[in-house]
Amino acid sequence: MTTRNRPPRNKGGSRSGKQPPVVIVESLLDAMQDGNEYGSIVGVMPTEALDLVTETARALDAISTVRCRPCLAYLGNVVRQDAGDSGVDSTDDLPFAEMVNSIPSEHRTVDVLLSTRGGSAQQVARFVNCLRTRFDEVDFLIPSMCMSAGTLFALSGDHIWMTAQACLGPTDPQIPTKDGRYVPAQALLLLVDKLQRDGAEAMANGQPVPWTAVRIIDTIDKKELGDAITASNYSSMMVAQFLQQYKFRHWLTRRDSGTPVTEEYRRERAEQIAAALASHDRWKSHGHSISRDVLWDEIKLKIDHPDPTLDRALTRA
Repeated sequence: MTTRNRPPRNKGGSRSGKQPPVVIVESLLDAMQDGNEYGSIVGVMPTEALDLVTETARALDAISTVRCRPCLAYLGNVVRQDAGDSGVDSTDDLPFAEMVNSIPSEHRTVDVLLSTRGGSAQQVARFVNCLRTRFDEVDFLIPSMCMSAGTLFALSGDHIWMTAQACLGPTDPQIPTKDGRYVPAQALLLLVDKLQRDGAEAMANGQPVPWTAVRIIDTIDKKELGDAITASNYSSMMVAQFLQQYKFRHWLTRRDSGTPVTEEYRRERAEQIAAALASHDRWKSHGHSISRDVLWDEIKLKIDHPDPTLDRALTRA
């Protein structure tokens, strides 16, 4: 590690008038300090020779060493909202398949380090099929933010490992509007349901349907409404299917009573969790962060907590 004087990154400078030296590092991982992972590297300058792909591979190797199994990574930009389209979409289909096929055939278990703002639920289904035709067990490791379609992806795992800072998000899908914006499908469906109830209540009391409700209904695009219904049903169906088929297959006895878990009970709980995670009425925002404690305590979805060694490897990834 070396230092040399360079122009400051901010215009304020130090109170003494002297500019602090910029720290030049050959490896961000080596410069990272436990407990201050972000703060310890935000002010350093990597050398031109530093290769972020190599750094990422080192971080994944550290996880693999702890877990004694291969670790793949699917990472989107969750820091900058202006980073462009870095969500789950079909352009990742072939690269993802090639990444999966790069694992030697003798390995039948795998971890997936996952961080994303979301994207296409249909593409997630393709990812899951790609993994499950190749591996007997797939675990997901969540070090930070994993939202929307990313949550759907994680729910296809045999186990979900989350750090204390990590979060999943509601699975209510977003649909495009005529003006190019994206709105939560459940928000639109809740609005229509409220307008219908208000109209029915008014007519039951012998009153005219509120004019505001009539005007709003008239302006709702029928295609958008249909897309909202279809997308919501698809997302909830896939959540319930993934839970039943993969995560719940290890669930043999009920923790409270010790009684055997039947297929019917697995289906019932999977549908309840799917409905809870898709509920815009519950979370109020498509971007709401759901911690591992809320997932366990309120949704009753088991989340695995990494031990200190794994937690350190995930935090540094």
